[in-house]
Amino acid sequence: MVSRARLKSILTGLALYAMAAAIVGYFGVNAYTGKYGLNARQELDQEIIALTSELAQLKRERARSEQRVSLLRSEKIDPDMLDERARFQLDYVNPRDLVRMIPAK
Repeated sequence: MVSRARLKSILTGLALYAMAAAIVGYFGVNAYTGKYGLNARQELDQEIIALTSELAQLKRERARSEQRVSLLRSEKIDPDMLDERARFQLDYVNPRDLVRMIPAK
């Protein structure tokens, strides 16, 4: 027959091991799924890739816009660009132009 003191020491040991296993399990799960875990790292890498491609697209768009603006600078105005902008802003059409109307959806 097991004495009460012996049973208490066995249960205490088991409780300590169970608590230690629970703590290790908690940190193990958080290392995988937590805010800074392995899954979060993969999601951050995917977000970095998406934002990098968006940045490259925006840089190309900015370069195109800067090139168009440089054509309108006062020291070297491109006549075609000036004509295009004036027609767009004034809603002007040359009588020799072919205009194609696109119906609104």
